[in-house]
Amino acid sequence: MSDAAQPSAAEVRAAAEAVKAALDRHLDAVERRSGQDDPAVYAAFDELAAAAEVYDELLYDTYDEVTPFEIPGSDALPAYAGPEEPSALSLLIRRDYTVAEPQRLLHQAQRIADLDPDAADEAAGSSADAAAVVGTSVHAALGVLFGEFEPDEIASRHKEFGLEEGDSTLWVAAADDPAEPGEWLSAPFDQADPQRVVCRFDVSAVFDEELDDDDLETPDRGR
Repeated sequence: MSDAAQPSAAEVRAAAEAVKAALDRHLDAVERRSGQDDPAVYAAFDELAAAAEVYDELLYDTYDEVTPFEIPGSDALPAYAGPEEPSALSLLIRRDYTVAEPQRLLHQAQRIADLDPDAADEAAGSSADAAAVVGTSVHAALGVLFGEFEPDEIASRHKEFGLEEGDSTLWVAAADDPAEPGEWLSAPFDQADPQRVVCRFDVSAVFDEELDDDDLETPDRGR
């Protein structure tokens, strides 16, 4: 931070007072919470985290000092704020893959293109050598693959196509009314609102690693 933008001692003091007030509000919300997932507690937690971050930054910029505590962020969704009885749903899906075996991918795409030349035209352009391009271009091969098979089938057969699975997630989000045909196709994910997610399902290798660590830490009571 430049000298011209250096915060004043008064700003640091005000930020400290904001942290104190946020602490009081957080404790009050915890004491009054109506259940395990009380939205007031979540909101107070976020306010406390934001106030502490501001104070920490101002303290460092002004005095070159840091606080002895850190409020961890949360990867959980915010409290649900959608309709109690949703009349429509949107499924938001992300699946990550690595192209682990490019030659296998190219071979499978070429096989599809040989059986269905139209698939090659759509992926590589309608040219005389479109089918040949599919067998040499990973970009075109992916277009053929995902144009030919449903995402669920690719997920179940990913190794066959030379792909390796990464993390995946599925969000089930509530909507007030069904969308009109074509309404969101130009920007399909812009309307994603975490507060309208009814439930989510995550798959990641990190979960398997955590289970393995738990197994190592758990004593064998059978011996």
